[in-house]
Amino acid sequence: MSTNWQRRAATRPTAVDVATVVLLLGVTVCGVLLTRALMPEPPALWSGLALAAVACAVLFRRHDHPLPVFAVTLLCAMGLGALGYLLTPGVLGPLLVAQYAVSVRASRRTTLNSALAAAAGMVVAGVLLPSFRHSPVLTIVNPAAWVLLSAVFGSYVRVRREYAVARAEHAAREREEEARHRVIQERMRIARELHDVVAHHLTLADAQAGTAAHLSRSDPEKALEIVARLPESTAAALRELKATVGLLRHDTDPADELVPAPGLGQLPGLVDACSAAGLEVSVTSQGPSRPLSPVLDLTSYRILQEALTNVTKHAATRTAQVRLTYTRRHLTLTVTNDTPPGRPAAAPHSGGGFGLLGMRERATAVGGTCHAGPRPQGGFEVVCTLPLSTHAESPNP
Repeated sequence: MSTNWQRRAATRPTAVDVATVVLLLGVTVCGVLLTRALMPEPPALWSGLALAAVACAVLFRRHDHPLPVFAVTLLCAMGLGALGYLLTPGVLGPLLVAQYAVSVRASRRTTLNSALAAAAGMVVAGVLLPSFRHSPVLTIVNPAAWVLLSAVFGSYVRVRREYAVARAEHAAREREEEARHRVIQERMRIARELHDVVAHHLTLADAQAGTAAHLSRSDPEKALEIVARLPESTAAALRELKATVGLLRHDTDPADELVPAPGLGQLPGLVDACSAAGLEVSVTSQGPSRPLSPVLDLTSYRILQEALTNVTKHAATRTAQVRLTYTRRHLTLTVTNDTPPGRPAAAPHSGGGFGLLGMRERATAVGGTCHAGPRPQGGFEVVCTLPLSTHAESPNP
């Protein structure tokens, strides 16, 4: 009921304003008549009614001109006091409403000054009141207290409104910041996907081309075989790049056109592609394999893909070892390569790329860890530990 009334009031502000002023006029007139009936010496009736009507009539402009309206209602209230009317809350109704309007719309200093001016006016009117000079509580304290109470209430409402506006602005800034953060995170995710796709396939293609050129004289048949497989790497790069970029061109998720994301099930194909580039990869698994969530499956595949790409680009050896270790709560991915005797290991990120950074970001995104660095016995090692409990074993919501 209250919500419906507020909705109707918001859509009909003029009608609500007229009804409020008419109701206040009725209350003020009743207050004037009641006060006149109780006074030992009844004051002038029509003068009191005229001042009450003027005080209520100017309230229509309280929203646009609160201070002039306040001044008029204060003079009318003082006039009623000078005529001999006791300034009860019913008689002071227009002044209280005007004081509230000033407190809600004006500054704190203006509110304070207006409240002090109204209290001083009530003191002056109480002094002029001839019938109740023996009771300063009724003539001075009571009217001044009502005016000050109206000012305090209006100030409270103004502070609440300012606080609500500040909270709304703060919430809007937080939403904008959250949206900006999500855009940045999505951009970083897309950058990682494009880097993994392009860097892996083009690195293999470059390695295949270099191997074919090296074998072109000593083993032409092997070189031709490698060159024949070169289009497979470039075609795979174009295919994944087209799929990734194609997703960015859709306004919505084209679920019917999506192909399954790569995972550890495609690890044999990744090993074959590395073999075509001259990198011999051995894969071992320890512990019973566990079902992985799609996110964790993709993350594992991309980490292994990037690690083998780094071996192809930077390692001095042509062999790499991949070990998958399954435990009750974790999956550990380990990629190592040895350094041939007498040859120093090349810097794993000498080109200033983002491979190691991307692997760490992927592992961190699923709650895991990733460490990469030279091995004490030579070579390089990448170890990523990914949690299984929060992804594969979590119950469906």
